[in-house]
Amino acid sequence: MAKKKSQVNRRKFLQASALLPTYSLFLFSGNEAEAATPSSEVLNGPLEVERIHGPLENDVRFEGEPNMELKELECDFFIAGGGPSGVCAALAAARNGAKVILAQDRSRLGGNSSSEVKMHVVGANSHDGRPGWREGGIIEELRLEDAANNPQGCWEMWDLMLYDKIVSEENITLLLDSALYAAEVQENKISRVMVRCDKAEILYRITARQFADCTGDSRLGLEAGSEMMWGHEDRSAFNEPLAWEQVSKATLGSSVLFTAKDHGKPMPYKAPSWARKIEEKHLRFRPINSWEYGFWWLEWGGAHDTIKDHEMIRHELLKIITGVWDYIKNSGKFPESESWAMDWVGMVPGKRESRRIIGDHILTQQDLMGLNGDFEDAVAIGGWGLDEHPPGGFDDTDKRPFVSTKLPEVYNIPLRSLYSRDIENMFMAGRNASCSHVAFTSTRVMATCAVMGQAAGTAAALCTKYGINPRQLYEDKNKLQELQHTLKQDDQSIKNLRNTDPMDLAKQASVKASSSCDNSKAEHVLNGITRDLTADQFDNRWACMMETDGAWIELTWQDPQRLSEIQLVFDTGFQRELTLSSANHVINRVVRAPQPETIRAYSLYAVHADGVEKNIVTVTENHLRLRKHQFDPIEVTAIRLHATATNGSKEARLYEIRCYA
Repeated sequence: MAKKKSQVNRRKFLQASALLPTYSLFLFSGNEAEAATPSSEVLNGPLEVERIHGPLENDVRFEGEPNMELKELECDFFIAGGGPSGVCAALAAARNGAKVILAQDRSRLGGNSSSEVKMHVVGANSHDGRPGWREGGIIEELRLEDAANNPQGCWEMWDLMLYDKIVSEENITLLLDSALYAAEVQENKISRVMVRCDKAEILYRITARQFADCTGDSRLGLEAGSEMMWGHEDRSAFNEPLAWEQVSKATLGSSVLFTAKDHGKPMPYKAPSWARKIEEKHLRFRPINSWEYGFWWLEWGGAHDTIKDHEMIRHELLKIITGVWDYIKNSGKFPESESWAMDWVGMVPGKRESRRIIGDHILTQQDLMGLNGDFEDAVAIGGWGLDEHPPGGFDDTDKRPFVSTKLPEVYNIPLRSLYSRDIENMFMAGRNASCSHVAFTSTRVMATCAVMGQAAGTAAALCTKYGINPRQLYEDKNKLQELQHTLKQDDQSIKNLRNTDPMDLAKQASVKASSSCDNSKAEHVLNGITRDLTADQFDNRWACMMETDGAWIELTWQDPQRLSEIQLVFDTGFQRELTLSSANHVINRVVRAPQPETIRAYSLYAVHADGVEKNIVTVTENHLRLRKHQFDPIEVTAIRLHATATNGSKEARLYEIRCYA
């Protein structure tokens, strides 16, 4: 475990951030903040400084940075890091009522999934033969949006979609090209942080109630002085059979990807003078069987400091890439490569491992293998195998580039692994969550990082709502249950947890349908489970053949119910992989379009107590799994979903209907 860094005290922080008069922008969810800042307006999207603040009086500057301007911001929830975990945390918190500031140190969102790195998002269902365990929730929404609106598989369009999601959310303020660099801690709580945007020559001093470190490298945790871990613990630390016998600072390395295409004519390649000279012996366990998407095993740097040695690691990876491509093109062993040329080379190493923040629970190998039972505070799932890589990466030519231990089932991740045990108001999600190195080799993949982000963001919104810290949220079992109900309502995947939300009025209804296919029943939409593990299993969904006039399913109550929201969970083909990738073997498994099982066109009808039927919602172009429809309150005795078209399936399929007052 890393030695705890001394926390930044108030005096030192004020010296670093300069107590100077500034204009302020407050982004609180409560009325008190709105009253305190009548001149500010609701802000979403990227911060428009001059529009909000106006010209600075007295030429306010930052001590030691004469050309930087200082801006004050306040919010409910501040998030450092805009990869999948940070994006999902921001969306989850904002949609549950918190005012959010998301700071990302690059010009685009997505982290390793962005066009800067081009690593496809994998998770619980990928490669390990677990059909049906694709993650739900916000990451599923993002995948479905990308598949439907980016059929060409363009990475920059994925970036743009993430940007659109964030800036379109009313409660989120986005700071791009903005890096966190300092934190003030008082009585084990972060009070405010410093963020810098050199492109705009602005320093932001941001006050918040809750904070989240989604940086991957635990930069917020570092500045706050939280307890952290790095590298391999010894086997005795957690009694993990897969742990190394001795402590080591070594980590998994980083990779740089490239893409290539066939141009249909000879395409010469000359490697730079500094490229590595690759021979067959270097590729003993690294087969070159395709090259349209580079090779993840072009990995290096785990034997070094993956943070401090970032520049050296990047250059060494570029030396390896150019050397391997030179070998492919010019060794004579791959004559079919003659017409191929690289059309993109990553300049940002896709980092796998660095610091991890210690939470109230440290996930271990035994947790992931199901040997310690389940967690009462389960908030997300993982399922990628325990995937260890040699620290030397490409230079460990006598070792296989990975050794994967398949887990028997998917596993749950507890809330206690998503907040710091010593910084009372700091969440963490992604690669820096609280886990041993062995457990980390599974939790590190991006879909798992994303669902941790959704859990942390939802928890932060509840902490804001009740004025409590994350540990208090865990300790108050009623509020913990509210967190789980909220996550399930937002389609978060949690193993062994079904919908038992007492506020869901659909649970009191009876159900009938136009018809049902073999093995499917209309009542399944009320059983609280929203996945089947194979395409032909219908234990938890209703399915009905689409007739000329479509198909319908209806809920009926004995007494009139007052409703203002109806929620639907459709089938989006969880048995398949769904991701953006440039690898042909992945592309062939993905439907880059609206998923055929999904109901595309439907209407919702309400039957009033007097028997009058009224259309309340009509949708003609749906490709999403979760749809929430809100309307002015109405008194009903029944509601009916009438499906009129799918995106290709001959059956209308539905997992769940929820109804709320």
